[in-house]
Amino acid sequence: MAAAAELLGHVRLFLEHLTVERGLSKNTLDAYGRDLKRYAEFLDRRGKKSFGAAVVEDVQKFLWSEKDRGLEASSIARELVAVRVLHRFLEAEGVLQEDVTRLVDTPKVLKGLPSSLSRPEVDKLLAAPDIRSAPGLRDRACLELLYATGVRASELVKLKTADIDFESRTLKVLGKGSKERVVPFGKSAKDFLVRYRDRVRVKWAAVKAVDPAYFFMTSKGKHLTRQELWSLVRRCADKAGLDRGLYPHLFRHSFATHLLENGADLRVLQEMLGHSDVTTTQIYTHVDRARLKRIHQQFHPRA
Repeated sequence: MAAAAELLGHVRLFLEHLTVERGLSKNTLDAYGRDLKRYAEFLDRRGKKSFGAAVVEDVQKFLWSEKDRGLEASSIARELVAVRVLHRFLEAEGVLQEDVTRLVDTPKVLKGLPSSLSRPEVDKLLAAPDIRSAPGLRDRACLELLYATGVRASELVKLKTADIDFESRTLKVLGKGSKERVVPFGKSAKDFLVRYRDRVRVKWAAVKAVDPAYFFMTSKGKHLTRQELWSLVRRCADKAGLDRGLYPHLFRHSFATHLLENGADLRVLQEMLGHSDVTTTQIYTHVDRARLKRIHQQFHPRA
């Protein structure tokens, strides 16, 4: 599959720069070229026609896709270096306004199954925002909804007020491939969504609303972006003292893992996550089996 012309054009520009300015060996250039061509094709499949459209989640998911393809952790780490150097070059050339790879940690989780938060870690994260402040109350509502529903970061920031049914405690979510699904949320999430709506959002929308339809706003009246949501999660993780490379998608993994641990049906989980194929959802059964194996080894007398 050929990637968008702009993506491949910028890869060629970068490789020319490496050839002329850096004098790298042919083998190194070939490796960069293969890695970045796969990255460009991955972005193209996600509907991103330029590197400027890429966000942190895209880079993270590209690395996960390479793990699924069978690459070793060392090879994936090399690919991350290539992606970072490309973005840094394009930013220096004025092609990109921002190098999103600065926010991407080397993903330790690539060595194993999808990582998830423990329940005490979730509690610490949810308690991190200062809900006495307007931004803190907004942040708490975001975190509560991420964990309560397992929605993707892109789905959360695109939520509109009309998509939330507070009476039935459900969200109408437009997922990948423009597939619509309805996801329930609990009482705790509802409480903070209502408090944010009535105490914060109503004021920001009345005074500065730029994107009035979107539910999650900034104090400037603009809708919250994925980059801002990512930074929000990292700030709360730092405040909670969680020394891990946390990112919004980890809430999705935790949502799925904790539901399965409590006996949720795989098909129901598939529907809530918006997976078109149940085999995608089945990765979480591997996570749960790994947990059961650890418990068996810990407590069985002949393990």
